[in-house]
Amino acid sequence: MLRSKIYMMINKKIFGITENIALIHFFLMFGYKLFSFYFPLFLLEKSFSIIQVGYTSFLIYISIAIFAPVAGYLNHKIKPYILIALGVLGYSIYSLAMLVFVPLPWFYFFQVLLGISGALFFVSSRSVLMSCGLKKPDSAFAWFYSAPSYADAIAPAVGALIIWKFGFFGVFASALIIQLMSSLFAFFSLKNKTNNQVDSITLTESVINYKKVGKNIKTKGLFFIFLCFLILLIAGFNNIFFVLFLKNLNWTQNQILVFNSLISLSFLPISFFVAKKLDRFKSEQNICFGGQVVGIFSILLGIIAGILNSFWVFIITLCGNIGSLISNSGRSGLMATKLKEYPKESAAIDTIFSPLATAFSSLFGGFLIVSFGYSSIFIFGGALILMFSLIGLKVSHKTRNLLN
Repeated sequence: MLRSKIYMMINKKIFGITENIALIHFFLMFGYKLFSFYFPLFLLEKSFSIIQVGYTSFLIYISIAIFAPVAGYLNHKIKPYILIALGVLGYSIYSLAMLVFVPLPWFYFFQVLLGISGALFFVSSRSVLMSCGLKKPDSAFAWFYSAPSYADAIAPAVGALIIWKFGFFGVFASALIIQLMSSLFAFFSLKNKTNNQVDSITLTESVINYKKVGKNIKTKGLFFIFLCFLILLIAGFNNIFFVLFLKNLNWTQNQILVFNSLISLSFLPISFFVAKKLDRFKSEQNICFGGQVVGIFSILLGIIAGILNSFWVFIITLCGNIGSLISNSGRSGLMATKLKEYPKESAAIDTIFSPLATAFSSLFGGFLIVSFGYSSIFIFGGALILMFSLIGLKVSHKTRNLLN
């Protein structure tokens, strides 16, 4: 009897839509994050300038943002498990291209391809979750949104070891294998579970739905979405340029690899603890609190960057990552609850914000670094986020008092 219950529990975990998508998301991000943190170092080895590093990331993230509405429309026409599998397959093709390092024009083409693949995966995955009538949508999205956090906590450490032992060739080859397997798993595990999610509406109807979603955003949390975008700008800047900031502090490549491994491993248990506490507060409050943490530690990093030792860089970076996790979770929760009437369009809109912010950071970050330096960017960005987070907290309290 006990064996039968255990089997049913395991079987449910393996074959449920929510668990399958979360697992696919984890392995997709695990493969990508094996090398993504160290990708700027890889480009510097290939004689890229710091502005070219930013431009490379800009192509990826702006492609996600631009193609996300198209992916939302495709989910009305094509079974989403096919789009999810194609998205993951695109990541594996990208890893193969980096493995052989194609000529420069083709290199830029594959950055765009990666962005399109990301849009297909993220929009289609969110669309599936919003469309399948989940009894507990908040917990389902918590699994989905926490998956990349867990990959963040493990993959960079594993990637650092692979790079140390086999170089970038080894880490791209590892990512290729993982993502190919994830694509096959996505296709076969979701094949019979998402067939009823294609409704074949017209393009005009989809555009109307986008307008309704935009109206809902305007009336149900525009300020907090704007605050999230500011936080994502700093997060995007750190995602692209932080490894170069450490190099600017005269850290060696091995020191950077070890540092990020320790950050990733330390973040894992903290992310579990934070995830359990988030449900105690409203999404708006989580956004503001996370923004305050990000803002304070960004300012601190900018002020004392020149005198920091490795211990304090570690503490400040870890706290900033915690703040980003809190604010990102709040944003996702807000989008999932406020924009659920039109799941495919809402999924596309939800997908746009993060890559669009990262694209801006990538495009202008290199120029800002050259003009103002890292410290000024950290201080100004942190102060802006802190100011709007405090305003947002007052807005949240005022709204709650009016409702009461």
